[in-house]
Amino acid sequence: MSDLGNSSYNPKGAAVYNIGCIITGLALFPFYAGIHEWYTDERWRKRLLIGVQIFGFISAFALIMIGIFSEDYLAQHIFWTQVFYITTLAVLILVNISLVTHPRFMRPIGYYGFAVALIDLGFTISFAPLFEWSTTFTALGYVGLLAYNTFKAFGN
Repeated sequence: MSDLGNSSYNPKGAAVYNIGCIITGLALFPFYAGIHEWYTDERWRKRLLIGVQIFGFISAFALIMIGIFSEDYLAQHIFWTQVFYITTLAVLILVNISLVTHPRFMRPIGYYGFAVALIDLGFTISFAPLFEWSTTFTALGYVGLLAYNTFKAFGN
């Protein structure tokens, strides 16, 4: 997937791809800030969700850095890519553990989230391109589903 941001492999589209990574990373900040809607008086749930937000902010920042350091800057690109996928995995696991028992959470979204976490884990272990594409698109789909669930649950 990162080849799309490589100016040698994709001279006409690399800038668009890299700007897309930066914009997506920026858009993830308000998404992760909005996780506070799910806080409850249960300390364990609130702590897990704060962890989600911390890992989420790091993940969003890492995605921005992937856009800044494309494959043209290979060492930095690999570092930020690893940070992105590892923190995304932590987010997926923590958010699902914290929300699966929440009365306003739609359980099928949680099951989907755990499936996405398994795909992300597969990529983290294998670095296979199929897992990379699958992780990226299914994780962004999860963001959309969780945003929808938050809107339906809290009407903000």
